[in-house]
Amino acid sequence: MQQSAVPELAHAHTRPIHWLATATAVAGVVALSSLVQPGSATAAQSATDPTAAPAPTAVAPPATTGVTFPLACGPEKALVVKKATGDLDGDGRPETAAVVHCDSAMGTPPDGVYVLTRAADGHTPRVVATLVDPKDRLTVTDFAIHTGTVTATLLGYSTDAVPRCCPDTKTPAAWHWDGKAFLRTTPAGAHSV
Repeated sequence: MQQSAVPELAHAHTRPIHWLATATAVAGVVALSSLVQPGSATAAQSATDPTAAPAPTAVAPPATTGVTFPLACGPEKALVVKKATGDLDGDGRPETAAVVHCDSAMGTPPDGVYVLTRAADGHTPRVVATLVDPKDRLTVTDFAIHTGTVTATLLGYSTDAVPRCCPDTKTPAAWHWDGKAFLRTTPAGAHSV
């Protein structure tokens, strides 16, 4: 066993005086903390800056019920199959992105992806953007909104010979608002299959 180069310290062995000093110090801290107390809490906040903008009030995202989607379904009705909400334009109010297709008893109807916001009256939802047009004959999966970006996986067909039941391409996509329009990007390293 190797010996320490430092001589043994005197305080390495506790004695009753050490315990007494520690207890006195702790008692002093407790006594002092009982004298110094924070101010009482209130529910109202004091106005420190009268020119500061008021905090935004919580606004419900636009609903999809009663919305007329730009989708030609003939005698069938438009069916919302997925939706996600989030603040897409950074204004503090949520928008709704919806995946919609015609309600068909047969086949795989193509999806459309639409962004809804509230109209000027603040109540009526309205379509403000089309991210995926049903004319593109795509099916949308893995649909979500994350930090102001709409993400999805788009299933499609490489040729007209591919049966509509069995998409043979798969492409991840993302859309974000640039201040004027929604821009579509394909995440790095994404491949169509």
